[in-house]
Amino acid sequence: MRIARFVVDGDPMYGVVEGENVHVLAGDPFFQGVKTTGAVHPLDDVRLVAPIIPRSKVVGFGRTYREHAKELGNEVPAEPLMFLKPNTSVVGHGEPVTLPSFSQEVSFEGELAVVIGRICKDVPAEKAKDVIFGYTIANDLTARDAQRSDPQWARAKGFDGSCPLGPWIETELDDPDDIAIVTRLNGEVRQDGSTNEMIWPVAELVARASEAFTLLPGDVIMTGTPAGVGLVEAGDVVEIELEGLGALRSVFRR
Repeated sequence: MRIARFVVDGDPMYGVVEGENVHVLAGDPFFQGVKTTGAVHPLDDVRLVAPIIPRSKVVGFGRTYREHAKELGNEVPAEPLMFLKPNTSVVGHGEPVTLPSFSQEVSFEGELAVVIGRICKDVPAEKAKDVIFGYTIANDLTARDAQRSDPQWARAKGFDGSCPLGPWIETELDDPDDIAIVTRLNGEVRQDGSTNEMIWPVAELVARASEAFTLLPGDVIMTGTPAGVGLVEAGDVVEIELEGLGALRSVFRR
């Protein structure tokens, strides 16, 4: 099932995407469940926005792919490397991203993201599926120059617009540890990988995140990116396609 968040005339609402239509939900699916109202809109007539604005946090994992760590000259960490993005970093599919004034080296990173469905803490990896609401696509935008100069990554990873998510949440995936990831910059393939290249499986990352933080419904966990990252400039278009999840498109401006 694909859960989207969209706007027609007024405030954002949730809906279930089926084919070329979106069926309006009665409320927030994280708290009211998936209950349709009977109202239906053609998908082409609505504006998709970020499928979730996390109520508390986005948890990121870095250097979870050996080849990505290598391309940036980094060692693979002995333990999963975590960081946080604020919810003000989240933007939706097709929304413009304003590049931060403090950086001249913003890089794209195509990733699988996990959306948490219920409050949880210290979840064992074998129980991770029980707390996952679904999956979406993320672009972990990173200001590389700030990442090099700052002793921690809050500015480099957390600037406004640094976390495009979408286009929707897919509640069912056969195997999140074997999903193709393709990122295109202005139509040219730059990343061509798979989650099967990850050092730690998705369930292990959920477990590690829940060990560090209490996870709340709507929290997002970003699982890292394969090799092939690169810089963006104003006017560029980045499209990230994940098998079974569709494609997330971002446009950039100064």
